[in-house]
Amino acid sequence: MKAVNYYVVIDKIKEAEKKVGGLILTEENKEDVRYFRGKVVSVGNLVEAVSEDDTVWYDRFAGHGIEYNDKFYFVIKASDIVLVD
Repeated sequence: MKAVNYYVVIDKIKEAEKKVGGLILTEENKEDVRYFRGKVVSVGNLVEAVSEDDTVWYDRFAGHGIEYNDKFYFVIKASDIVLVD
């Protein structure tokens, strides 16, 4: 699988559950979280500053999901990436 142009294919990183005041916060309970982390699987030919296997933070409302070889990935635009770890 290869991304094209300004698109980036990422594998979303599942955040660990956290306990706050005796409550367990899962990913579904974090509506106030603006950005998610993901591992870059493929980078389009026009994308700069991001390479495969980088860990990136991206806007939670960015892109769309795609299933490829029985695995679910997200396809986002490079402009939705806010930082690279």
